[in-house]
Formats: sequence, structure tokens, C-alpha cells
Amino acid sequence: MQAFEQLDVWKRGCRLSADLYSRLESCKNLNLKDQICRSALSIPSNIAEGYERNSSREFARSLKIAKGSCGELRTQLYIGIEAGFLDKAQAMKFIQETEEISKMLQGLITKVSTKARV
Repeated sequence: MQAFEQLDVWKRGCRLSADLYSRLESCKNLNLKDQICRSALSIPSNIAEGYERNSSREFARSLKIAKGSCGELRTQLYIGIEAGFLDKAQAMKFIQETEEISKMLQGLITKVSTKARV
């Protein structure tokens, strides 16, 4: 692999972040909107940062942080639904995407961690 831009998980993280930015444009709770967008942006950003460090250990660490951001984002989406700030059907699609990205990250973490031990 030549660049993090080739990683499907990075591409999906970027798409999720951009989709959330555009969908939340009309969200009335600016604090929640800001926190959701920060969490979403953290996912592909940490993937890229870790990859660019040229160390399997650092990459695995950054992937774990990105995975944590998926959980953080998912929690914020659930809270947004419960508080009535987010459309439930749309938020559930985003939640499903965070679950899939999280699984992809776990697979990559396992692969990179195994490589780091060798």
C-alpha cells in the first residue's frame, strides 16, 4: 500500500464525516452538532495520522483511537435521537455505518498489530 488514501476504511470515514456535516447543517443544538462533527472527523484523521508515522505500532495505536471515535460518535447519535435533535431513521443509518467502520478498523488493527509483533 502506497498511501492511506487507498484504504477503504479511510474513504468511508471521510464520506461519513462529510455526510454528517451536510445533514446536520440545520441541527438546532450547536454543541451537539459540533461534537458529532468532531468525532466523525476524528475517524479518518486518526487513520491518516497513524499511517503517516511509518510505524506499525503507531498506526495500530491511531487505529484504536479512530475506533474509539466511532463509539463516541455512535453514542452522540443515540443521544441526539433521544433528545429529539436528530431524525431517527437518518441517524440509524449513520449508526450502522459507524458499526461497519468499527469492524473494518478492528480487522486492520489485528492485521497491523500482528505485523508489529513480527
